[in-house]
Amino acid sequence: MATDGNATRVRLDKWLWAARFFKTRGLAAQDIAGGRVTINGQVAKASREVRPGDRVRLRWGGLEREVVVRAVGLMRGPAAVAQALYEETADSLARRQLAEQARRLAPDPAQTIEQGRPTKRDRREIERSQVQWQRWSASIDDERR
Repeated sequence: MATDGNATRVRLDKWLWAARFFKTRGLAAQDIAGGRVTINGQVAKASREVRPGDRVRLRWGGLEREVVVRAVGLMRGPAAVAQALYEETADSLARRQLAEQARRLAPDPAQTIEQGRPTKRDRREIERSQVQWQRWSASIDDERR
């Protein structure tokens, strides 16, 4: 963690990468460019400098998270070090817990499928129950006349 006077600021994309919100700086920059990341309520650019005390709001994993920057990290380290770089707000934690509970209580998507692909046995029964049809051709009708 950087603590000296000159290194207390770091680019937003690098900080998000170091805090392990994104696997690469490129992915972080992509989300920032898409307007999915704000600092202190303002849409940010990837080059925006992050300082301790800034509130960063980002959409991550389908959820909106809000964190307060506690420290700036110049390098990506272990998860324990990355979690020390920020503190998630109480509102953000509550929203995540509600979403997790809703996901847990939601029905399994596979059980909503009433009828899937027929089995081999089902297909044979369908074929037996259907009326055999013959191919129609205009030339056959002409020959019958």
